[in-house]
Amino acid sequence: MARTTQRDWLAAGLRIVRTDGAGGLTIERLTAALKLTKGSFYHHFGGWADYKTALLHFFEHADTLHVMQVVEQEPTPAAKLKRLFAIVTGEPLDLEAAMRAWALQDAEVRAMQSRIDTQRIAYVQALCTELLGDSARAEVAGMLAYAVLVGGAQIQPPLSLAMLRQLFAEFQRLYGID
Repeated sequence: MARTTQRDWLAAGLRIVRTDGAGGLTIERLTAALKLTKGSFYHHFGGWADYKTALLHFFEHADTLHVMQVVEQEPTPAAKLKRLFAIVTGEPLDLEAAMRAWALQDAEVRAMQSRIDTQRIAYVQALCTELLGDSARAEVAGMLAYAVLVGGAQIQPPLSLAMLRQLFAEFQRLYGID
């Protein structure tokens, strides 16, 4: 049997949050999902608070920092923006919505969400500045693109990925991004 890592525990946690929300995330659910014991959990984490902090950092890295690293491999600002839109429309928005719901109830999660929003908005606005050459217009364009993503996750039911793709395509058309 393969050795279980911290990453396995964190990935399992995000799967639970994605499907059941933060309220469904417990040590018991994690151990059941991984078919492991509580002792194994405590081998990797000092306790629940340690796990939650690690989970939030894992989410921030996977859904923000890693995405930016992938996007930065593209050669032009337009290609970067298109790649970013392709990534964010590549999987359902349910984890995004679940993390935002959790942030409404928990100060540590809210701080992480605020950090993520600040990073993401600044990144999109920087790309738009490169593309549009006008920082004031880019600020509005970047906020519009991000608001589409966040709003798409919050609408009930969440926007389909096909509709989100159409909205981003319209965004590109409006701003003349080829």
